[in-house]
This record gives sequence, structure tokens and C-alpha cells, in this order.
Amino acid sequence: MASAFPHQPPVTHAPREQTNIVVERDETTDVLQVLSSASAQKILGTLKSKPRTASEIAKSVDQSVQNVSYHLDRLCEAELITPIETWYSEKGKEMTVYALATERLVIEFHDSTE
Repeated sequence: MASAFPHQPPVTHAPREQTNIVVERDETTDVLQVLSSASAQKILGTLKSKPRTASEIAKSVDQSVQNVSYHLDRLCEAELITPIETWYSEKGKEMTVYALATERLVIEFHDSTE
């Protein structure tokens, strides 16, 4: 019997063209800490091709859903990715679809003594 829930309807998402990250001498930026993780970098690389659910990302980067979910939370907090849609599994379970929030990151170094 077919599910009453849509499994994977089409998703349209247009990330911001560019996000600037300003690094100051006297302040830390969470974005660089999040990006220092190899797992986070793999997740971002996977999302470059198309939006995906946590389980699809986990399969793509060959990691557990729990580990991927941890990094997805951190990437969302850093505003590098964003939840864009909710899909439903065949059993009716909600699945968040994630996409890149920006196409390009520009890191600017600023000296706060200027």
C-alpha cells in the first residue's frame, strides 16, 4: 500500500551568494571552529550538490546519523547550512532537509586597533 505522505517532493532553494566572516584580534568566531572539523567539511561538500536529509548525508559521508546530526546542529548555529523543508518517511516520520545557506564564504581579517 502506498504511503499517504509525500516521500521526497521537489525542493527549490537558492542560498545566499556570499557571506563575509570577520575575524578580529580580540574576538573569536564560531564559524572557524565549526569548519575545522573534517566531518563538517565533508557534510558541506555533500550538500553542495543538492539538499539532503541527515540520513542521506550520513550515508554519503559514511558516518553515523548521530555524528552527522551533531555537526548539522553546529553548522546550523554557525549559519552555514539551513533547514529548508520537511519530508516524511514512508512510515510518516518527519525528516528535515538541509541545504547550504551560502555559496561562498569570505574571511576578512580586521585589526581592532585601527
